[in-house]
Amino acid sequence: MIYKSYQIEQNIFNLDKNLFLFYGENLGLQEDIKNKLINNRKKIEIIKFNQDDILKNQKKFFNEIFNISLFENEKLFFISQVNDKLLQVIEDLEDKIDSQKLYFFSGLLDKKSKIRNYFEKSNNYGAVACYADNEISIRKLIFERLKGFEGLSGQNINLIIQNSNLDRIKLKNELNKIVSYFQNKKIETKKLEILFDFKINENFNSLKDEALNGNKSKTNELLSETIIESEKNIFYLALINQRLNKLSETLKITNNDNFEAAMNELRPPIFWKDKPIFINQAKKWNINKIKNVLSKTYNLEIKIKSNTIINKNLLVKKLIVDICEMANAS
Repeated sequence: MIYKSYQIEQNIFNLDKNLFLFYGENLGLQEDIKNKLINNRKKIEIIKFNQDDILKNQKKFFNEIFNISLFENEKLFFISQVNDKLLQVIEDLEDKIDSQKLYFFSGLLDKKSKIRNYFEKSNNYGAVACYADNEISIRKLIFERLKGFEGLSGQNINLIIQNSNLDRIKLKNELNKIVSYFQNKKIETKKLEILFDFKINENFNSLKDEALNGNKSKTNELLSETIIESEKNIFYLALINQRLNKLSETLKITNNDNFEAAMNELRPPIFWKDKPIFINQAKKWNINKIKNVLSKTYNLEIKIKSNTIINKNLLVKKLIVDICEMANAS
């Protein structure tokens, strides 16, 4: 049975069947659906598989599904990277599923796809096409995320749309920047243009990453090359805090033996280009060191907001140096 994605976004409980297939190029929409499934239930356990794992060990997959206890939380199964190879396994489940909820996620599937046809033609299961966003859906997401903000003029909305390139994942990153930067909830066009200055932001991200890696020579080099703008100091602190919090989440999940597996559980996910850098940083840090730096950024933010005379740029640069030193501390 075919379901429209906008109906699911409006009400996640429209997913009223036990098995659903989500397919299409809009990975951001698929992530939103996963988050809504999780957030709208009080006590759940998320079980994740990908297709290759299932095909290598079907017994483990079936045992996990049918091992049910009255005292356990509700289980949701997320199965990723599926294609026609998994169809036989799904057909084997057909008469055995009771209350279990299984959600299958795939990229683009053409009209001849067997697994797509199986879900679309079934009266018992559902299929949701996750096609690319258009300008209308992107505008809606902007208004939802920035509800209560002043300055949502046509010009500013167009700036956000142009910078996201109609990509939902990139849009969310940009909206998070806006929320962190405009803490007074008043968006100004000039400041928004500065915020979206790709080169400046990328240079600071590189500086932040090298400091967290403990690379002294590269950090010193970037400190002399990177433009630190006074108006963006709170935003810089937010970028540092976001990375530190992600590292903290990862360290709490792993026992220092599988950083990549722990990193893959993070939501929102780490961008694939950043994964090697992130893993190197995770090896340098521990929970106590992270708490120490988070305390420094908190105190610095208070000082920046409450004292107009101090050299804010110099304080941010000193923080970067302290972070680099802390990364190399035992």
